Amino acid sequence: MDYFFDETQQMIVETAREITREKILPVRAELDEKNEFPREILHDIAKADLFGIFVPEEYGGLGGGCYEIVLAMEELARGCVGVATSYAASALGIFPVILAGSEEQKEKYLPDIATGSRWAAFGLTEANAGSDASGIRTTAVEDGDSWVLNGTKQWITNGGESEIYTIVALTDPSKGARGASIFVVEDGDPGFSYGKKEDKMGIRSSATRELIMKDCRIPKDRLVGRRGTGFITVMKTLDLSRPGIASLGVGLAQAALDEAVTYAKQRVQFGKPIISFQAVQHMLADMAMQTEAARALVYAAARHIDHHPKDMSKASSMCKVFATDVAMKVTTDAVQVLGGYGYMKEYPVEKMMRDAKILQIYEGTNQIQRNVIGQELNKEYS
Repeated sequence: MDYFFDETQQMIVETAREITREKILPVRAELDEKNEFPREILHDIAKADLFGIFVPEEYGGLGGGCYEIVLAMEELARGCVGVATSYAASALGIFPVILAGSEEQKEKYLPDIATGSRWAAFGLTEANAGSDASGIRTTAVEDGDSWVLNGTKQWITNGGESEIYTIVALTDPSKGARGASIFVVEDGDPGFSYGKKEDKMGIRSSATRELIMKDCRIPKDRLVGRRGTGFITVMKTLDLSRPGIASLGVGLAQAALDEAVTYAKQRVQFGKPIISFQAVQHMLADMAMQTEAARALVYAAARHIDHHPKDMSKASSMCKVFATDVAMKVTTDAVQVLGGYGYMKEYPVEKMMRDAKILQIYEGTNQIQRNVIGQELNKEYS
């Protein structure tokens, strides 16, 4: 369908599509097999200025909104969700600085993020604080002109590959979530190290590691926003980033649909292409309807967020749940259309199905998103 992109939006789509076609598709199977971080592709994305989309113009970016971000992510995900996740994680990691950082922090970090010369990552999840993000145990204690951080963050995308990390830590543990603050930790800071690279089922080209802070000492000016306001910034960050995850689902579903239709037109059984059989046609029709419905919801949610940034939780959660559930179903159905071939690594739908699962889990499980939607509905109708 025609979504009437303006000139800048059309340029973003075409640029991301070209990178996907020329840089991602030829190597996606190899990156998956080798569990290899797509460093060179990210450099290509940087040369195309796509890292600047989410950075304000005054700091060297393009000043795009949520809508422009989801357009780029969708196209990259059509090639490989692992590569697209590596790109998306840098946006997630720098959003706290964009939302709550000081002018000095923005001037220090945002220009490098915009050019892609440095990447970011977001340190929230811990072993005992996943869906319950308020259960974090990492602490930050003032010591003279420094903060000293202690704790471990788990399953951090771009861990060990990025140079800039926004870390959520408790500055007043007695207050629980209200005692949380956000800090910038840089690669090479004393007391900061990484755990092993995780061996994942899907998105294997993205890097996932622990972040370990053992008496990690950072300057006082690395506090992002006011002390004790970290959890508010976290919620705003996730509300802003979830449509991006939803767009990964849309891109993945579209890629799986493309593969399924192409195969169904070529595969001959009982003397005719299997797309001529009503059972297969109905599967493909459902896949197409679900993908287009997900795309429409994601685009609508992104536009809503751009125009109503103080009212984005429900729209953000709705598009994340719907689009990622669609991605899981459409990729599963694509494997079914391809039959035994779909189960083989030689064909890309096997990887797509593995990649789809994480979309329902990270940045807030889809069960938690349904809680958010329900709570927002309760407020609206009270």
